[in-house]
Amino acid sequence: MKSKAARATISDVAKAANTGKTSISRYLNGEQHLLSDSLRARIERAIAELNYRPSQFARGLKRGRTRLIGLIIADITNPYSVGILSGIEAACREKGFTPLVCNTNNEVDQELHYLDLLRSYQVEGIVVNAVGMREEGLNRLQQSALPMVLIDRKIPDFDCDVVGLDNIQAAATATEHLVEQGFEAILFLSEPLGTVNTRQERRQAFQDTLTRYPGIIAESAEVPLYDSDILDTALRQFHTRHRGMRKALLSANGALTLQVARSLRRLGLNWGSDIGLLGFDELEWAELAGVGITTLKQPTWQMGYAALEQVVRRIEGHADSVREQVFSGELIIRGSTAR
Repeated sequence: MKSKAARATISDVAKAANTGKTSISRYLNGEQHLLSDSLRARIERAIAELNYRPSQFARGLKRGRTRLIGLIIADITNPYSVGILSGIEAACREKGFTPLVCNTNNEVDQELHYLDLLRSYQVEGIVVNAVGMREEGLNRLQQSALPMVLIDRKIPDFDCDVVGLDNIQAAATATEHLVEQGFEAILFLSEPLGTVNTRQERRQAFQDTLTRYPGIIAESAEVPLYDSDILDTALRQFHTRHRGMRKALLSANGALTLQVARSLRRLGLNWGSDIGLLGFDELEWAELAGVGITTLKQPTWQMGYAALEQVVRRIEGHADSVREQVFSGELIIRGSTAR
């Protein structure tokens, strides 16, 4: 009998059941009707005694299927990403796939590394929340010919299914809310725009919306996420420039909203009384932060689920034209934007 410290093989099972590997394969592949009752019993007993577990990966490769989906996530610590992953995982479980999650930590080189790694694991499809792939990465994506769906961010000059927020509608809704609440000067804050279409679209919609309100001062600033000095300076100068006016901050994502809240604390400013604050993405602590922070909630679970559904459609051979699925955001109003 095989030592339990070592992993049993199909050959070990065949030897213990006094039969050939072909019979074991038939048993494992659901062809038990081809085996006699006594042989089935011997195989069942051998599998139980050896604690044999067939390699699902190896069996999948023989059938040309691995049932693996690769996920390339820009920042797994971002609450947005957590919601997306939850939806993807639920859809994977329902459809019989296993997700392989790769966190790039917003580094382009890591995207390239994980793309090669996932291909080596022979994933059947990929869901990508991209940082901004360079030409080398685009070439690898195109050469792989893998079914793929992008979440949140498009890749320039790359035709691919995309799932994301209706950024134009969401940013317009947020901006109009601030105007309706009587704010006279509004600062749109974003991480450096680069080629990230979500940041570009939200800022453009903010600016376009305020062209309808010529009396409102519209400003924007790009700030690195974890550079507190630059952020503090931008907020202090905005507050000073418009002293005596009702002013508000519009933050382009949840991770930045947290940094903005910390900056306001350092500067001795209170959101809701000294300055208004509205941030994209619903954060668990937003309703607990003093008077509460108004947010633009994204349906992240539904977006993740839809992305996985679409990549599975491509895996199954659906060859219709490239799709862009956009979801509406929901404004959650709290004290940080109250009159």
